[in-house]
Amino acid sequence: MRTYTREQIEAAVKRKGYVWFDDKLNKGLDVNIVSVRTSEVGKKVTNVFDDVLTITYKDKGLWVFKQWLITCDPGTRGVRRFRNPAGVARLVPGQYRGSHKLDLHQGKYMALKQQAPVKVYRDPNRDDVFDENRIQEGVFGINIHKAGSNSTWVENWSEGCTVFKRSADFDEFLAICQRAAKIHGNSFTYTLIESKDIA
Repeated sequence: MRTYTREQIEAAVKRKGYVWFDDKLNKGLDVNIVSVRTSEVGKKVTNVFDDVLTITYKDKGLWVFKQWLITCDPGTRGVRRFRNPAGVARLVPGQYRGSHKLDLHQGKYMALKQQAPVKVYRDPNRDDVFDENRIQEGVFGINIHKAGSNSTWVENWSEGCTVFKRSADFDEFLAICQRAAKIHGNSFTYTLIESKDIA
């Protein structure tokens, strides 16, 4: 797994002109949720968990930084058997303010569920290369959730969602979000950058 430092993530987010939450009110748990898509694989469908989700926040005045293995991209089965007639979704890099909230994923378990519009690429041709020439904006169920206990392949765990490889990692992430919601309310900003954005 590629790893990053808090300083690298913060610098990349700020270079993009995005908001970085630095706990100005000293309440703690003002979370920065930032995923990093691996640029080196290009537009190839890898079907593996080769991206990273990070969360950064202050707790009792000290920075806390964690990162976990995820995918930001659909897997092979998702690309070939998607259900949306416009094509399989893949999140466009950007910062989506207040885009997610704690809610049930597919009515099954607590996750971060999309509540406000995001931009997605739509790829309708069912090959193993991601197309980026068609963009839709809206609420499509682009959630942040988990795969299995320790999944090897992405397959259709993601059809646009951000998905944790290990359920234990997701549980750790979700517990932080639940603590944050009690302080700042049930609304989370999600930021997606690419590894090439990191110096």
